[in-house]
Amino acid sequence: MQLNNTTAVITGGASGLGEACARLFVQQGGQVVIVDMNETRGNQLAEQLGKQAKFVKADVSNETDIKTVVEVALQTFGAIHININCAGIGSATKTVGKEGAHPLDVFQKVIQVNLIGTFNTLRLCAEAMSRNTPNELGEKGVIINTASVAAFDGQIGQAAYSASKGGVVGMTLPIARDLAREGIRVVTIAPGLFATPLFDTLSDEARQALGAQVPFPPRLGNPAEYALLAKSIVENCMLNGETIRLDGAIRMSPR
Repeated sequence: MQLNNTTAVITGGASGLGEACARLFVQQGGQVVIVDMNETRGNQLAEQLGKQAKFVKADVSNETDIKTVVEVALQTFGAIHININCAGIGSATKTVGKEGAHPLDVFQKVIQVNLIGTFNTLRLCAEAMSRNTPNELGEKGVIINTASVAAFDGQIGQAAYSASKGGVVGMTLPIARDLAREGIRVVTIAPGLFATPLFDTLSDEARQALGAQVPFPPRLGNPAEYALLAKSIVENCMLNGETIRLDGAIRMSPR
């Protein structure tokens, strides 16, 4: 599937990995629906990208919100061909810490946004994709989810985050199998350490120290590099049912 004249619904699209995808896809002739909770940044980005972009404020874990996103995408651009799920939150809480047991509501919130929010979005986008006319290769759509190396190398304090991202990895193959008859591919990207808003509060020195942990290149990943992989996934019909680590060969230490 080529990006030109396609429409992508991108969650977490107002910043970081999602923003990079939105910018690249528009440059390649695509149209994007930017989904985010940050209304200011979302509207600013949509204005910058022009008529090929539309912003919708939505909570990915809310069924009504995402149904609205799908409706807006269809009304504005006529179809949904691509769904990229970058929306997510983090958590750094030990199972038992100085304050006692890991708060259950914190664990539930991370799972609700990162895992359930991803599934909620992709299932509704897939339903819309299933009504597309297949291209010459039989494709109707492509779904790209975002996991993390924490799904495999979870660190101390990452029980909730690792569980949520491990769930995204775990559902990749069965959903790809579910949607094969519809001509919809499903691929997950598991990024390593990337320069996203998660690291905005860190000093340059701290960011450099984190980047130095990466074997090669010894730096934080650039969101544009995530977007390039997303573009390749869309364009390569044989990529399906797989999780791709995008991490510079890093394997995270316990802390």
